[in-house]
Amino acid sequence: MLSSLYSIKEVKQIINAHGPIIREATVSVLLTDSRRILNAAEALFFALNGRRDGHDFIPEAYNAGVRSFVVTHEPAERYSGSNFLVVDNVLHALQMLAAYHRNQFNLQVIGITGSNGKTIIKEWLYQLMLPDKNIVRNPKSYNSQVGVPLSVWQINKDHDLGIFEAGISTVNEMEDLEKMIKPQIGIFTHVGSAHDEGFANRREKVLEKLKLFKHTELLIYNYDQLLDYKKDIPTPKKFTWSQTHKEVDLYVFSETVIAKKFYLRAKYQRREIECLIPFLDNASVENAIVCWATMLAMGYDPAEVDRRIEHLTAVSMRLELKTGTNDCTIIDDSYNSDIQSLEIALDFLSQQNQHQTKTLILSDIFQSGLQQNQLYKQVADMVKAKKIDKLIGVGEAISAHQEYFDILKKHFYPDTQTLLKQLGSLEFSGETILIKGSRSFEFERISKALSEKAHETLMEINLNAMIDNLNFYRSKLLPGVKVMVMVKAFSYGSGTFEIANVLQYAKVDYLAVAYVDEGVALRESGIKLPIMVLNTEPSAFDKMVEHDLEPEIYSFNLLDEFVKFAYQQNITNYPVHLKIDTGMHRLGFEGFEIETLCDFLEEIKYIKVKSVFSHLVASDAPAHDAFTLQQMKRFEKAYLQIEEALGYKFIRHIANTSAIIRWPMAQYDMVRLGIGLYGIDAAVPDHLNRLQTVATLKTSISQVKKIPAGETVGYNRSGKLAKDGKIATVRIGYADGYLRAFGNGVGKMIVKGVSAPTVGNIAMDMCMIDVSDIDVKDGDEVIIFSDRQGIEAMAKQINTIPYEILTNISQRVKRVYFYE
Repeated sequence: MLSSLYSIKEVKQIINAHGPIIREATVSVLLTDSRRILNAAEALFFALNGRRDGHDFIPEAYNAGVRSFVVTHEPAERYSGSNFLVVDNVLHALQMLAAYHRNQFNLQVIGITGSNGKTIIKEWLYQLMLPDKNIVRNPKSYNSQVGVPLSVWQINKDHDLGIFEAGISTVNEMEDLEKMIKPQIGIFTHVGSAHDEGFANRREKVLEKLKLFKHTELLIYNYDQLLDYKKDIPTPKKFTWSQTHKEVDLYVFSETVIAKKFYLRAKYQRREIECLIPFLDNASVENAIVCWATMLAMGYDPAEVDRRIEHLTAVSMRLELKTGTNDCTIIDDSYNSDIQSLEIALDFLSQQNQHQTKTLILSDIFQSGLQQNQLYKQVADMVKAKKIDKLIGVGEAISAHQEYFDILKKHFYPDTQTLLKQLGSLEFSGETILIKGSRSFEFERISKALSEKAHETLMEINLNAMIDNLNFYRSKLLPGVKVMVMVKAFSYGSGTFEIANVLQYAKVDYLAVAYVDEGVALRESGIKLPIMVLNTEPSAFDKMVEHDLEPEIYSFNLLDEFVKFAYQQNITNYPVHLKIDTGMHRLGFEGFEIETLCDFLEEIKYIKVKSVFSHLVASDAPAHDAFTLQQMKRFEKAYLQIEEALGYKFIRHIANTSAIIRWPMAQYDMVRLGIGLYGIDAAVPDHLNRLQTVATLKTSISQVKKIPAGETVGYNRSGKLAKDGKIATVRIGYADGYLRAFGNGVGKMIVKGVSAPTVGNIAMDMCMIDVSDIDVKDGDEVIIFSDRQGIEAMAKQINTIPYEILTNISQRVKRVYFYE
């Protein structure tokens, strides 16, 4: 990592090393990896002991030009003109040097630790405070015993704020990190299970992490998370936040999803404030609240904080490697450009050996803490050290310093638009291209232009249509009838918390999942609606209770098991749902068992019946209406018996999607809406059918081939064309959920508005369609199902039901959600 200059004599004194100084040298670069040599003349190599002994790599570093080393013993071989600073512990020496460097500066420092969220919070605080501060921070997630000193080494005199995260994996690690970071402000993020194995118990881990804050002036944390550690917090001043306790500095009392953003309301300094978070997942919301609290604690105006948080962007900690045009490989880092992450990206680029030519497209770098001439001199040195063959600089600053770059092929442009206009003339071919740009330069446009056009197989979910369908069914309900929505099986293939968040915002009354794990996932995603679990397993009772999930009880064995569990856990009045078998003969108490069930229920206090329900067998089929009526009568008899025995009322429900409209008398207290939410209900009469298509499954053409008549296509030679024509290979197969039953002309896809039948067998990842009469080319879009070719039509093609089509769509198929 690059930083200020120290003489080798100063370094020797700082780290208490011994050994002769053979040559005068200055140190600006700290190295811990001999494969990542940068500015060898000013580099100091630390021979760390990790999985391999760092001393074994001294020859490699020496051959790359390094002449100064920190070691525990001098090597037996002679390395002419080299300085060997001998210490007892190389890692400790590295940390001592970083701690000394940190003490030379009086900047404000924020220290972050916790189990989860450290890197995201650090990067978001960087985004939020960038307009006001010159910030230094850990590059990527450099938060370890080695990563922290390399991060702190970046501090220079122009920085006025440091944001450093610290991660530990066992005891006696945080004290050394604290000495290097020395935060005046501390942030304790989420307490979770990460690295539990390195500690005797959770308390030991938390106490170790709290050591980071022993000299801080202010600590920001979730009141609930550290409630049991109040006496252990060393910081004199605290800023707490909570979503459950009011006696905190920031009490978040309301949360709502609005247009795919999380809208929060909170009490702060005796007034109500708000915050709109551009993310929906529970972890991101919690991380954003931490940032919200931090900004307020540091004195930012609440309205300004809200404005900035609303514009937070996702943090990508990975470099994306993808195929480009003209036999190129693209390393896409379009949204991030600073001196530290550039060094990491260049290292990644140097590892790519698939092409001889290495190209860097780089924008101006902002907020480096360096003067421009110093900054671009360092950048030029890095580019030279990494042996970049071609440089394309974009921006006024890098263009003004182009003479620093000693490289044969270099081009400079004032802005991205100018580069895009000239892109064709640069003739990229057979090279690895690193695209590294500050967000304002919109380098994603360059990435798109240089990347091979790739249409992923994806399913688009129209959330507006989903809400419209929900409201359609609601309009058919009798006054006071509640709605339970089925979100089992990945919400019929459409997603998990994405769907549940919309339903929570739409204020449905209940959700239902098949298994406890599905309910746990929803709880962990911030879903607070009551959730019924249809297939409750005794082994999961603890998880169910922990996450406030409500079991379906369908047998005496299961009832006995749960009552025993409740007794052992000292649980009373836990909500349960009793399933009555009125004719499905799948699960549930049968009619002759109800009297015994009532006797049992009268004697136990450990459960409280929240609902009694049954399942209609054929509510959509007029041919079975008499049986449906019989089921309803059986259900009424059963729930009346249970109600009399219990002495209190409960929710009654039997109507599934098809019964909501066909059987209004079966609505009782609540209905269970399932596949109708996705626009599929054969029981809805045509004159009432205002249901909208929610899901569109699409892919693209990989290749188009001309096929002579009689030539076979695909596995087992089962596909043929009756006459000369064309086939298109498309990017979907049975591993994506497009079943083999659709092969050999059974299945149809829509290409440019025209129906194209399948040809031959369906393969795992692709299949072929007949496009003889359609003008198509590689990359053209192909629709598997949509509002034009509905899921019902697909189901008829293979003699199945729409449920199977939807739930078979593999989770490797990307889901994209739309909300207007």
